[in-house]
Amino acid sequence: MESVQRRRVIVRGVVQGVGFRPYVYTRATGLGLTGHVTNTPEGVVAEVEGAPAAVARFCEHLAADAPPLAVVDAVDHHEVPVAGGAGFTIVASRTGGPARTLVSPDVATCADCLAELADPADRRHRHPFITCTHCGPRFTIVTGLPYDRAHTTMARFPMCPDCAREYGDPADRRFHAQPVACPACGPRLALLTGRPPRPAPDEDPIAGARRLLAAGAIVAVKGLGGYHLACDATHAGVVAELRRRKARGDKPFALMVRDIRDAERYAHVGPEERALLEGGVRPIVLLRRRAAAAVCEGAPGVLAEGVAPRCPDLGVMLPYTPVHHLLLGLPGDPPGPRTLVMTSGNLAGEPIVTDDEEALERLAGIADAWLTHDRPVHVPCDDSVVRVCDGETLTVRRARGYAPLPVHLPLPVPATLAAGGDLKNTFCLGEGHRAWLSAHIGDMDDLATQYALERAERQLESITGVSPALLAADRHPGYRSARWARRTAGARPLVRVQHHHAHIASTLAEHGLDGEHPVIGVAFDGTGYGDDGAVWGGEVLLADYAGYSRFAHLGYVPLPGGDAAVQRPYRMALAHLRAAGLARTPDLPCVAACPPDELRVLERQLERGLNCVPTSSMGRLFDAVSSLAGVCHHAGYEAQAAIELEAAALGAPAVGPGYAFGLRVPDHPGAGPVVADPAPLLTAVVADVRAGTDPRLVAGGFHAAVTALVTELCALARERHGLDTVALTGGVFANTLLSSACAHALRARGFTVLRHGRVPPNDGGLSLGQLMVAAAATPEQQSHHPQRGEAHVPGGTRQSA
Repeated sequence: MESVQRRRVIVRGVVQGVGFRPYVYTRATGLGLTGHVTNTPEGVVAEVEGAPAAVARFCEHLAADAPPLAVVDAVDHHEVPVAGGAGFTIVASRTGGPARTLVSPDVATCADCLAELADPADRRHRHPFITCTHCGPRFTIVTGLPYDRAHTTMARFPMCPDCAREYGDPADRRFHAQPVACPACGPRLALLTGRPPRPAPDEDPIAGARRLLAAGAIVAVKGLGGYHLACDATHAGVVAELRRRKARGDKPFALMVRDIRDAERYAHVGPEERALLEGGVRPIVLLRRRAAAAVCEGAPGVLAEGVAPRCPDLGVMLPYTPVHHLLLGLPGDPPGPRTLVMTSGNLAGEPIVTDDEEALERLAGIADAWLTHDRPVHVPCDDSVVRVCDGETLTVRRARGYAPLPVHLPLPVPATLAAGGDLKNTFCLGEGHRAWLSAHIGDMDDLATQYALERAERQLESITGVSPALLAADRHPGYRSARWARRTAGARPLVRVQHHHAHIASTLAEHGLDGEHPVIGVAFDGTGYGDDGAVWGGEVLLADYAGYSRFAHLGYVPLPGGDAAVQRPYRMALAHLRAAGLARTPDLPCVAACPPDELRVLERQLERGLNCVPTSSMGRLFDAVSSLAGVCHHAGYEAQAAIELEAAALGAPAVGPGYAFGLRVPDHPGAGPVVADPAPLLTAVVADVRAGTDPRLVAGGFHAAVTALVTELCALARERHGLDTVALTGGVFANTLLSSACAHALRARGFTVLRHGRVPPNDGGLSLGQLMVAAAATPEQQSHHPQRGEAHVPGGTRQSA
């Protein structure tokens, strides 16, 4: 008699909600094995019994042949006593115990479902919630683990007999697809119009919404992770009205186009961008826009200028839910808008709206109608934003489609919560070799956003099973995220992490470096609290996880009026001119842009140092040069002046003038940091501006000068400290023109260059670095909050900044 063996198999990773149990069932029955498979909080657990050779084949290739959406971290198996029995079954999920499985992100509608959506003979023809094992909502509908329908917001929709039959058929694509639905069992769409909003009578909600959009209305559309605000992107009047109602300033709107051909009419789409646009995530992809003249002939309508004024890029995405596909029209549908503005459903600065009643209240002053449905959104999740730099993906905002997939850590960490920053906030939970970055939360200056952070943190704890015993936060004494961390910490230790150290640590963690050797960290951004109480932002640090030393920085200038200087770049230009000893004459654009009364007050403010904290910010220098060159004097959104300066540099007809920073280099390494003096550069820029030089040439020359500065400072750091790995990080390096130029120049000098990919270089990646620094801190550092004037250096010692 042939011997029989039974093995217990535990599969960990993203293995729930991706068709893994049906896959196990099919694989086991195909090999003639008996047993069962179930979901548990720690992953998928199966027991298989049969001929030893068949059992071995089952275990050996389980991960390699897994379903396309599965991410298998580990397959553990061991022999257990033979139990006998006939057949192989999927048994009810087990609850209890710590959560150790991973939840899948939301996934764009697959090709098979789209074919059914457009097929009049299919019972799900035009069903707005068509989904299967390979696509649809996941993270945003999960209410608990293990991942079963009862633990999702689909629990309120009992399956009809047809859906139940598909759900229980191992040969069906919807076998154990938890969000499975059809027109008979829901969910259902509704179109609300009027004041107060009421369901539109006797009209298909999609047809009604398309009619309203074509007529120039603004429609709030409920998606996977919250509401969007949609309008016809070729209708200049409605785009301007949406901008006014949303208090958007000049910040670009995202676009949703029907297919890749429409995207190519508006912007340049390379193979990497195409793969991102058409893939399973379907993020917003930042594409270099075509010249206006290039999109007129044969275009589906010329974009309204108000979509992305003076911006070099267009943020474009393809439809990723059935509702989106229906809104943009299936083959044979009546004509309607082919290109929609699709922006987050909120007022500027507030979190995305998810609750239906809240949507009717908070969006009442913006939307003309609401296309909604009765499936709740349990987890808010904005659209992710990515771009391509040198052929590689650079994540600008990490949210839908990526969250809550973890980052694998090079070193094990204790159970830790990092609070992130106050702009583009994300938080991070970590334990062992995994770190879970939250989806994008937003800017913390709004109370609703702070509540959103608290809710999201509780939810992520529940699905990861991480109960943090250690917390981390930024050192800035005024950060709301840091205050929240202090309140949350209670008796648990809280590590305060320097802002730019966290940026560099985030880069190291993403690249899997263990921190054994320090790197040259170039951290350029707008604002970060420095050890000396100044606003840092143009920093070169020698750093590992345990600490850092400040090797170089941009020379200090006054930041007159804090936020006022950020919103009015001409103030930063005037502060830089004064620091450089340059005359502020009316022929300079930044002087002409400043109202006379404000100019007089500003002069006195700078003379007396009133409300003028010193700053070394590279972001603020970009602002200053942007205004000085006449490119941008008022910033309606973060980094607008820098973005428009990049746009000008991209349009430069030739290489810009040869600008250069001055360097003040100490005689020996222990004598203090190298200081990069912008005065020589500004002197040359002023001369060119007065000579009438094309602002595009000025912008190009400035980018070249910053690239040369980065290269020179890294070469000096290598000469003095023997380091040859450079990490480029901070929001300034979301500028792909600068990032690419710096990386190429450094590699040409023999440096290894680390740049962000999966984790944003801006403050959206800050929490990952905070987590790693906190985990590396000694017990004494965990209980002691460094005071002004103290800085960590590699090796855990301190020195005066």
